[in-house]
Amino acid sequence: MNKLLRQSLVLLLLMAVITGVLYPLAATGLAQLIFPQQASGSLIVRNGKPVGSVLIGQSFTDPKYFWGRPSATAPNAYNAGASSGSNLGPTNPALTEAVKQRIVALRAADPGNQALVPVDLVTASGSGLDPEISPAAVQYQLARVARVRGLDPARVQALVNACTRGRQFGLLGEPRVNVLQLNLALDAAQTHGS
Repeated sequence: MNKLLRQSLVLLLLMAVITGVLYPLAATGLAQLIFPQQASGSLIVRNGKPVGSVLIGQSFTDPKYFWGRPSATAPNAYNAGASSGSNLGPTNPALTEAVKQRIVALRAADPGNQALVPVDLVTASGSGLDPEISPAAVQYQLARVARVRGLDPARVQALVNACTRGRQFGLLGEPRVNVLQLNLALDAAQTHGS
């Protein structure tokens, strides 16, 4: 019996080292070697400082910026550690109230805009962290951003076009725009006057 117990404990320890230490180190090392940018969180770095990740949304409420999808993790927190859906069904009064409040905020930022508000500007994604919005959501906000920044709408549209990604492999998903990358491109265009 002691022999069996000793063999079982040795095997347990060996498997713990293999699966808990060696495998994660090998997988992390290989990922860093082959995909260093992605393995480090797909961070966007400006002036030597990380400003965000292309994979996680950020809260933008200043009218000079394009706004992304709302976060389901907490009011505009975009906390990756708390990623989950809101679990609010379409008949839930809390969802209806949250959507109404988001529409009010969008209308307050651009009172002259009477267009229908795209659904992705007022509802959270499945993860609650989506960094991208639809081209329709960008178009809804384009005139406001151009006006507040004092930029020609055609110039802003050119930046939008440059930041718009099509369907993966030409057929998967929908066209989308990464909000952080677009807002950084806007800041750079205004800073450099181009």
